[in-house]
Amino acid sequence: MRLFFLISFLAAALSGQAQEWQTDLDTAKKLASEQNKPIILVFQGSDWCAPCIKLDKEIWSSDAFKNYAADHFIMLKADFPRKRQNRLSDEQQQKNEKLAEMYNQSGYFPLVCILDENGKKIGETGYKKMSPEEYIQHLESFIKS
Repeated sequence: MRLFFLISFLAAALSGQAQEWQTDLDTAKKLASEQNKPIILVFQGSDWCAPCIKLDKEIWSSDAFKNYAADHFIMLKADFPRKRQNRLSDEQQQKNEKLAEMYNQSGYFPLVCILDENGKKIGETGYKKMSPEEYIQHLESFIKS
């Protein structure tokens, strides 16, 4: 019985640290407005773009970033995988293409756009060799300007 509670506790603790990524701009804007948070929109190629994979591994997946982002950002992902097994639904692919038309017409990967709660771009950046704490400060510099 104790083992059951221990496993349940660990599962709850680990799920609480999972990065909550939105995949729809309207949902992200609604949440950003309700919670008074900026939106961090990430354009990535999760299965082919080396800097995208590094950004995910070094920044987005770090505990420091996940903990900070939970209280300060609405995270929105526009993924453009190339491998067949990672293919998105047609509906999600269309949403991502629309986001790219609006915010990433040059097709840069990774591209990190900082948006206000209305979806207005207030800054952009990409992969930088920084610690998660430095990257957080970098993102915040766009918001505080």
